Amino acid sequence: MKLSIIIIIVLTWLVSFPILAKGKQPNFLIFISDDLTFRDIGVYGNPDVKTPNLDAFAKQGLKFNQAFSSSAMCAPTRMELYSGLQPVRSGAHPNHGAAYEGTRSLPNYLRPLGYRVALMGKRHEAPHASFSFEYLGGKHGDTKQSQIDLNLKLAERFFKETDQPWALIVATNQPHTPWFRGDKSAYLPESLTVPDYLVDTIETRRALSAYYAEITYMDQQFGTIMNMLEESGEANNTLAIYLSEQGSNFPFAKWTLYDNGHRAAALMRWPNNINREQETEAIIQYADIVPTLIEAAGGDTTNIPLDGKSLLGVISNPAKTHRQYAYAVQTTKGIYSGSDSYPIRTIRSNTYRLVWNLNHQQAFSNTVVKQGGPSGTLNSWLKKDELALARANAYSQRPEFELYDVKQDPYELTNLAGKKELSHIQEKLFNELKAWMAQQGDKGVMTEADAVNRKNPSGRHYPKGIPEGGLALDWDYKNEGHFDEK
Repeated sequence: MKLSIIIIIVLTWLVSFPILAKGKQPNFLIFISDDLTFRDIGVYGNPDVKTPNLDAFAKQGLKFNQAFSSSAMCAPTRMELYSGLQPVRSGAHPNHGAAYEGTRSLPNYLRPLGYRVALMGKRHEAPHASFSFEYLGGKHGDTKQSQIDLNLKLAERFFKETDQPWALIVATNQPHTPWFRGDKSAYLPESLTVPDYLVDTIETRRALSAYYAEITYMDQQFGTIMNMLEESGEANNTLAIYLSEQGSNFPFAKWTLYDNGHRAAALMRWPNNINREQETEAIIQYADIVPTLIEAAGGDTTNIPLDGKSLLGVISNPAKTHRQYAYAVQTTKGIYSGSDSYPIRTIRSNTYRLVWNLNHQQAFSNTVVKQGGPSGTLNSWLKKDELALARANAYSQRPEFELYDVKQDPYELTNLAGKKELSHIQEKLFNELKAWMAQQGDKGVMTEADAVNRKNPSGRHYPKGIPEGGLALDWDYKNEGHFDEK
């Protein structure tokens, strides 16, 4: 490439990002809400739930309408977000699992660029050398007995005492079950609109009331953090990102690869770099966050073998396309009350979703099935009528292939797989899905079986501080055959 062309490209990029042009590295703030279906906040169209802080935040920046994680469970999702790698390729495909030794993540990439990199709240990543966040503290989860909140003052202290560029993850446990926080009286069950993918019973309405109250509680947490950022004086030099994670505990959301589990809410605010009240239809995945932050910090991702692709181009031009497809895996082996083997894979375009249930002869199972759904939701469907019974059974008994027109059928209620007129679409998506699985080293049922060998050896113990030796930098991506070596 001629030198003049390179100069033009660099100047264009710097004009698009004036803070970088001034040579000042931005800060990064990521707020993650746990077990929240993307459509259950106001700005994504829920008619009932009250999320004033998130709705206001969306108006200050860019709203992503086609954001996706690569799983529908906590640990794989968070390790994808932090590493820029999708779950099977990093080895982190089962829940409460661990990435391969030597895998790198945000602390490994941003510390050499001069950043303080910290996390407060929920943990779900391993090994420690690969995810060596400076842990500020906070509760991993919560119970009705503990009644302990995430101490948001940890963020305020972090903002005040940090005199270098920083990245902070705020990982709240809300609105993860049990739903006992927030004001349920603000959501009278009889007044709620029951989404079409659920069955309208009193149990469903009571559960929605509790879930929505906890979402509003989470929204207040988010508002508090944003106020602290504003008071720190660093808001104008901070790329702030809000993400929802893997869907709620209702049937057909978390642990499934329908839109309610696979798709995410994603909002970004970056004064002077992102215009107000922007939306984009660009398909993005959680893995794209890491290269975005590295490049925004002034780093170079050219020789880093990531699955993610920087979003700086979309940030500067929301009309730009980014990915043709989003993909995801679901590993049911090893989860609480999980099936012995029920691997699920999916590919999602702007128009269609194909789901491949590799062991469809078995019954799909998890805690939703075993416990009858949150507040008895699923059990109540079994007793209502034949249509409700069919909906309940569709959760645990599925065909090998499911094809949905997500534009015409956003709740994915009508399976179009096998339709002759759509056979060319199904075949194309299936071939693309298999190609992605090959790139990931995903051997389907064999990878599902390997999930028990990928569990975090430390269980739910997450060491604190930077490990001796500092950074995991020894991962050689050329050694792609991880699965064969285990």
